[in-house]
Amino acid sequence: MHTDMTDKVAVEHQLWDQLGMHPVGMLGVIGGDHHHTQPMTAIIEPETKQLWFFTDKTTELVREIANGCRAMFTHQQKDLQACIHGRLTKQDDPARVNRYWNAGISAWFAGSKDDPNLTLLRFECDDAQVWISQAGPRFVWEIAMASASKKQPDPGGKASLHFHN
Repeated sequence: MHTDMTDKVAVEHQLWDQLGMHPVGMLGVIGGDHHHTQPMTAIIEPETKQLWFFTDKTTELVREIANGCRAMFTHQQKDLQACIHGRLTKQDDPARVNRYWNAGISAWFAGSKDDPNLTLLRFECDDAQVWISQAGPRFVWEIAMASASKKQPDPGGKASLHFHN
């Protein structure tokens, strides 16, 4: 599938679709103490332009964000890579806990939505850089043609998205 990188609506739609199918990425705080991003599974809310994460209140990440901070979530699949910036805050939201609770999440919290250390992180997406590459036979063809012509292959395109007006 080739996406016109100038069609921001199509790129954004593809980003949300990919995140919905493969919600794992790397989440980290921007600035502050030196630290590494960490793998997290996102709950995707394209209609609100938010990602939600279940986590433990005692984690270093929760302590670091305090009342909120700038953060980054990176996502990579075979033909789509994205770096999303936004604001990360700790949220106690029982309605969302009930809405999104599942067997995978319960494995981390002894099966109980009432775990006193359970909390949610809300990531309000501000903007993103999205790269959509030519995966599969098309990319093999690009490599072969680039080698034959001594030119760089066309790996796809990049788009900048802004989620708030």
